[in-house]
This record gives sequence, C-alpha cells and structure tokens, in this order.
Amino acid sequence: MELEELGRIVAAGESDTVEFKKSTALLTRAGETLCGFLNGRGGRVFLGVTAEGRILGQQVSDKTQREVAEMLSHFEPVAPVEIGRIPVADGLEVLVLDARPSPNKAPFVFEGRPYLRVGSATSVMPHPLFEERVLERGYRHSPWEKAPAQGVTAANLDHEEIMRTVRIAVQERRMPESTGRNIEDILDRLELRKDGQILNAAVVLFGTDLLHWCPQCHLRLARFKGVDKTTFLNNRQIRGHAFALLDEAMEFLYHELPTSGRIVPGRLERIDELLFPPDALREAVVNGLCHRDYSVTGGALNIAVFDDRVEIWSTGKLPFGLRLEDLKKDHRSQPRNETITDVFYRRGLIEQWGRGTQKIVDLCRRAGHPDPEFRETGVDVGVIFRPASGQINTPLLPEATDQLTMGVAMGVTMEVAKLLPLSSNPISREDLQKQLGLRNADHFRKSYLSPALATGMIERTIPDKPNSRLQKYRLTAKGRMWLAAQRKTGE
Repeated sequence: MELEELGRIVAAGESDTVEFKKSTALLTRAGETLCGFLNGRGGRVFLGVTAEGRILGQQVSDKTQREVAEMLSHFEPVAPVEIGRIPVADGLEVLVLDARPSPNKAPFVFEGRPYLRVGSATSVMPHPLFEERVLERGYRHSPWEKAPAQGVTAANLDHEEIMRTVRIAVQERRMPESTGRNIEDILDRLELRKDGQILNAAVVLFGTDLLHWCPQCHLRLARFKGVDKTTFLNNRQIRGHAFALLDEAMEFLYHELPTSGRIVPGRLERIDELLFPPDALREAVVNGLCHRDYSVTGGALNIAVFDDRVEIWSTGKLPFGLRLEDLKKDHRSQPRNETITDVFYRRGLIEQWGRGTQKIVDLCRRAGHPDPEFRETGVDVGVIFRPASGQINTPLLPEATDQLTMGVAMGVTMEVAKLLPLSSNPISREDLQKQLGLRNADHFRKSYLSPALATGMIERTIPDKPNSRLQKYRLTAKGRMWLAAQRKTGE
C-alpha cells in the first residue's frame, strides 16, 4: 500500500473494517479489534494514525516487530493477519495489520476473550453467541453430509436417478464423458462414498425408503384459503430424495398458481406464463434443498401458497457473517452442504455459487413483481414472493389480455398440449421424451411432464412410488375431456 492510498482510507474514517491506533503502545487494544475483524468480515488496523485521522507514523525497530509478533501469539486459533509497512517521512512508518476473514476457523479469541466488530466499535462477544459459533465451527469441520450413513448400501439408492445425474452432467460438461455406469465408481467421483461407506449426502440426493434412513428429507406443501393458516385448501407431506422433492414442489406450484396467456404483436403463438417466473421459484426451492441443515431430524422444506403470497422456508440459519441484506447483492458463497450443492451444480440446477438469491430478485424484477422478501426466524430461512397485483388468486397477470382459450383457462401450455395426445395409453417417461424429440431430461421434466401432472391432465400409474423404474403416465378423465374438446374445436 502506498501513502496516497493510506490518505484516502484515513480520510474516509474508521468503520467496521478500519481502525486507527496512534502507536504500538495500544497493541492490546489493536489485538481486540483484530479479533473483532476476524470474527466478522475482516479488516485492517493502522498503527501510527490517530483516531482523529492524523498520519504520524512511528519508529519500527526489531523490538517493535517482536512486540507485534507477541501480541499475535495470544490468538486462538492462529490469527491469519498479514503485516505491512508504509513509509511516511523521516524514517517513520505506519504499520498495517490486515486481518483476513476466515469463517472456517472462527470464532477467534484474543487473550481468552472473543470480540465482535459493530460499526466502528469493538466489544466482547456475548457468551451465547460464542457458544453457537463454536458449535457451528464443529459442524463445518465434521459436517453432517460427510458422515457415514449407518446401515445404508448402494442398494438403498435410486440407481436410475444416479445415471440421470451422470447423463445430464456429461451434457453440461460438468462430468467427463469417460464416466462409466458403475454405481460405486460414480459415487466415489461425486464424493458420496468414502472408504466404501455411503455418506449422508448420498442419501439426501438419491436415497430410497427415506422415512427409515433420513426422515428429514421431508417436503410440506400447503394451499391456504385467504392470507393466514386458518383453512387448508390443499395439504400434502412427501418424503423422497432431493430431486424427487424438487419435482413434487414444482408440480405443486404449477398446480396452485394461475397460468395466463397473452398475445405478443408480430407472433402467431400465444405466450403462456405462470404468475411468478418458474426459474425464480425453482431457484428458491433448490436453495432450500441445498442449504438446509439436515442434521435437524425434524426439519423440512415448507412451501405455502396464500391468496396474496408464496412462502418457501427451509430448516437452518444463514451462515455466520452473512446477513439478510447481503442476499440481494454480491456475496461470498458459503454452502452449508458443499457435496450436495456440487451435485446440484453438475445437474445444471445451479449456475454460479452465491448467485442464486440475486437471480431470484432479478427474475422477479423483470416480471414486474416487488423484490422477494428474505427472512430468518432463528431456526428457518425463508423467501416470500408477492405479485405486483397483490392477489395470487387472480386469473390473469396484470399485463395479460383476455384472449384465453380453454387450454389456458385449464393451465395447458403449448408444451403440455403436445404431450397429452401421446398419453392416451400408459407410456414411460423415456418414451414420451423420445416421441417429443427431446434430449434433455431435465428440460422435459420442467417444461412438459411436471406442468402436465400439476394440471391434473395426466397421472402416474404407480402414484405411491413416483420414482419407480416401472412408472408410466396416462391421461386422466380431465385430460381426455380436454383432448375431446380440442378435437371438436378443430372440426
């Protein structure tokens, strides 16, 4: 750092990341401040600058350097602090003690006491918060997802979903084409097995019989009448692996939220839209599945639709150092479950770590809705979507025209309309996808299969086992009625 840059920092004054000390005579106070920085976002202490912002400098001798080293030896764990020197004048220098944020090592203590930095003030960290952070540090060093899943073998995992993950990951160029079909080898590549033992992350991602192995792989879905939880219109509870829960969540949202159609000048095709951008809703569900605290056995992912909003909540708290207001801007990625998040990334469901919440905000803004609200209760983190109109149960988006067909009124998009005639007789997902000429299974599920199931136009032949390898899909009475009406209209 040069003197000119120091001048700019001093002119800006002290803050939550900057502190001035007149000389090394105040090293103990400097250590307390560094501890506060290390337990927060990091920061720098400038020795040789007064609190009023006068750059004085001081003599930096071998003794001075030994005193600084002695002060730093009083940290536990070892403090990641870099020492810099800025020449001022006449042999005087300003010492810069740069504390780098280290969330994996926090909380730090100095001379046996933990400190916090709030604004330009340093104070002792409250004991309950310190204990909480110590527990969190232990979790980070031995995360639940990386612990062995007792009694679980590869036979207890959904092999079809594992192979689907590999196919998509290869298409996304996030796994090598040389990846074979050996399940144990794939689990090793994805770091879901260690020393031959299946890990908890594998159960969350691909487990079967989840009530026995992992009851917290739980999804609660509710549609309430009005704006409170007095009356249920729909209430479901589902257990399954993460990808099955994602599909179920999106089907529920497609079913409970209105779809509208609008005509765009210059285009012959009608544009069908869900009330909220599906990608924003999916991103919120994916975030909930990836960043949940799965060590809480009674936890769940909760989705509730009211007349005026949609709420998506997941068990757990924000990572230390991350605030609610940070979620709408660039922030450091701190995934609670790195292995689970990595597999979602390979599936193409996450593009950039740390960008998911910003993507949700951007998509809602582009659709003309208010910014979603991020909230934390102490045991759960949630996101709340509110429409621009203020009413979820309105039949149309504000900008939609009244040029609706029976298909739109029943929630049938162009993609669903293409799928329905192929489902007159029971048919597998693979055959449906093949007849539609679609290569990407994830796109087929999101744009065709899930919306068709959500509208009630088709149904599973084995409804109690949605991930069965024998699963097929067929038209419902509602679907047959819609097809008959379409044929009659075309006559």
